[in-house]
Amino acid sequence: MGDVKLAFVVQRPQYKGETSRLAITHAIAYQTVEILLEDGDTVTPTLCFVGEGVLGLQKGQKAMDLYGVTSTETHLKNCLFVDLDVLVCKEDLAKYGIPEDLMPDAEDMGADKKIKVAPFSEIQKAMEDAKHVLFF
Repeated sequence: MGDVKLAFVVQRPQYKGETSRLAITHAIAYQTVEILLEDGDTVTPTLCFVGEGVLGLQKGQKAMDLYGVTSTETHLKNCLFVDLDVLVCKEDLAKYGIPEDLMPDAEDMGADKKIKVAPFSEIQKAMEDAKHVLFF
């Protein structure tokens, strides 16, 4: 029996690419691998946003209306709905002037989980505790 911890670290914005959306999708998908594990084994993914990766986290995105694709906000809501831990670097929000109240939530979907704005030291601890760290 064991818990395999994974850290998905988004360090680039989603502009002109899909790296942040891929990180979110992978983090959600890793929760489903538990059906392939031995009894008692678990996988615990943590999704972390650092550096320029915090730039795409604002709520009110209109990607579906403007481009016909789901937004990073929609993907994040799905993360919160399935109780995935999402950490956002407090220092980087301050660096880019993004207020914490602009972070999306999934209350409209019935989710209790919230995005956690955390100091980089907490995000670094999550990366150190992870068996695998994936950078996007």
